[in-house]
Amino acid sequence: MNELSAFAAMQAAFERGDHEVVLRQTAAILAERPGDDAAHELRARSLLALRRLDEAEAEVNDAVRLDPDEVRYRELLAEVLAARGEHRDAAEEYHRLSRGDPAQSAWTVAEAQERLGAAQPEMGVEAARQAARLDPRNGAAQLALAQGLARLGQGRPALEAATLAIELLPGNAAAREALADARWLTGDRGGAFAEYRALAVELSGAERRRVTDKARTLYRQRSGRLGSLVAGIPVVFAVALRNGWLHVA
Repeated sequence: MNELSAFAAMQAAFERGDHEVVLRQTAAILAERPGDDAAHELRARSLLALRRLDEAEAEVNDAVRLDPDEVRYRELLAEVLAARGEHRDAAEEYHRLSRGDPAQSAWTVAEAQERLGAAQPEMGVEAARQAARLDPRNGAAQLALAQGLARLGQGRPALEAATLAIELLPGNAAAREALADARWLTGDRGGAFAEYRALAVELSGAERRRVTDKARTLYRQRSGRLGSLVAGIPVVFAVALRNGWLHVA
């Protein structure tokens, strides 16, 4: 099997999800040719899929070292960094990529999302605005803009961006949560609470806990003594919320 056929077979294995096959075959290639950047890339992608993130980062760094100008490797490095929770470093990689191709809005959106994850909302809003200027109908850009503006307490522009995000991403839970956040900031507490309640029914795990906590904070602010007692017991509040027993005017 020639080199081109071997890589085609490995790519097919990757697309099938046979990542252990990819790792064995790329290890054999690198044993013969340690400077094969494409093999490092494919190994990194399989390791990322397997959530072996330390190893994935090492492999993609090898690919970048061997060919620093290859955009594909830089993009993969940003993905790995984001998966590791290194949002600031991931944002810098996406920023570097977008500087090389200002018309590529996907990288600018990704930078905005990572800036928010890195608790850099001002920079996130700046990147999201740039992406939205490039493509006003980009739902992900409008969502990142709404989320960043909400974190900065800018309720009215956050509401505008979130409303557009909902239009572009119908049914998207993150867009609905951003809209609820913006409604809260602009004084529509009843609308915000109703959306949090609906999301708490639909979501699970950490996402459900997050929207439930927001609803609990809002309810405590707007309820009397009895309501404060209910809000003070998280399990009781969560059950009451999902059963539709609680409302905010």
